Amino acid sequence: METNLHPVHGDEEVLVERAIRRAKWRIVPFLILMYMLSYLDRANIGFAQQSYQASTGVSNAAFAFGAGIFFIAYALFEVPSNLMMHRVGARVWLSRIMVTWGLISAAMAYASSDSLFSFIRFFLGAAEAGLFPGAVLYMTYWFPARARGQIMGIFYFGSPLALMLGGPLSGMLLELDGLFGLHGWQLMFLVEGLLASVVGVCGYFYLCNRPEDAKWMPRDEARALARALAAEDRQKQKIGKMTFRAALVDPKLLHFALLYFSIQIAGYGVAFYLPTQVSALLHVKVGLHVGLISAIPWACAIVAGAFYPGFAVRTGHRRGFAVLSALSIACGLAVSANMGPVGAIMALCFVTMGIMTVQPIFWTFPAAYLGGTAAAGGFAVINAIGNLGGFFAPTVRNAVEASFHSVPAGLYVLAASGLVAALLLAMLRPAQADRRVSDPAEPLRAEV
Repeated sequence: METNLHPVHGDEEVLVERAIRRAKWRIVPFLILMYMLSYLDRANIGFAQQSYQASTGVSNAAFAFGAGIFFIAYALFEVPSNLMMHRVGARVWLSRIMVTWGLISAAMAYASSDSLFSFIRFFLGAAEAGLFPGAVLYMTYWFPARARGQIMGIFYFGSPLALMLGGPLSGMLLELDGLFGLHGWQLMFLVEGLLASVVGVCGYFYLCNRPEDAKWMPRDEARALARALAAEDRQKQKIGKMTFRAALVDPKLLHFALLYFSIQIAGYGVAFYLPTQVSALLHVKVGLHVGLISAIPWACAIVAGAFYPGFAVRTGHRRGFAVLSALSIACGLAVSANMGPVGAIMALCFVTMGIMTVQPIFWTFPAAYLGGTAAAGGFAVINAIGNLGGFFAPTVRNAVEASFHSVPAGLYVLAASGLVAALLLAMLRPAQADRRVSDPAEPLRAEV
């Protein structure tokens, strides 16, 4: 194996580019499907809220707590889950996550009380813990730094696709109330949960751990890609802190985690409550109509995500583009609080575009800084702390709205989190944060 740290040239570079393209079309679509189903299974309670609470009598406070406690369990089990994946491999571990969370998500069909709702949501978070950071880590096994901005942007299609396609699906299932003697919300949880488990079984036979294991990739391409990735990892060992323990006490890791936490407050605040917000704007019950209208902002998000993150990385000004995305979230939420239906939906389009574009750009910073076991644990720590925003968002939004007797007050809280994210992004040192990702011998080191 080559030991020099210089960029690949000539035939070697051609082989690496071919391998990246081949891996992108083979691996990324399946990862998108996994992420899409996971996001749907954690956010579909937003569609079920009205009919679920009407059937079970679960209070608004209990619903907000149950929606959020998912993320407490997610945070607790995130790091051990990702370290386990680094040890046993993505093929086994990612498939295990999907099967178990799909079954538990289906069990939500029988959560008929406050306590049972919270109980199942907690175990759903524990089962799903590690999927997202595991997928991010998995992509570092396959894609060099110069390709990760585009790859992460494509991967993030999973969340808006879940809400764009899953919205109408969830709405349609809700309208099948009475089929097989079940409520519509029960059918929704059963169908969407069991679908995730089926995809998990397929993942065991479809995925492979690293380029060296891929029988579908020509051997010369696989070896060239493995050499390029190994060179990057050696370089990170020279310039970064590569042990998990060192990463845990690194202030940069805390900065990344707080930044991601701020982003996620806005992201989950929108994902959980967009259906009910659209329902209130249109003065109709949540169903297929609301699902179709709710899909519009997420369709816009997909369009933005298709080019914006990759363009931001190619220009070498990731930090500036990410700040613009965070400001789009904050301004869009504030504007949507005081507009009619058309204006509010347009403002929410800017919110979802900001959510969709800021996250893949964000992940290029820690992905360039951490490697090896530090990456496995570090990504999990960042995602675990960040996803606590999913607990904070519904709980605080519900409390603020109740205290001020005002729905716009809750939206202003979410908008403030977007401003905090913009500030934390701006604090990244420009010399490191805005360096171009073009040379595998010069991985980015996003310092704070």
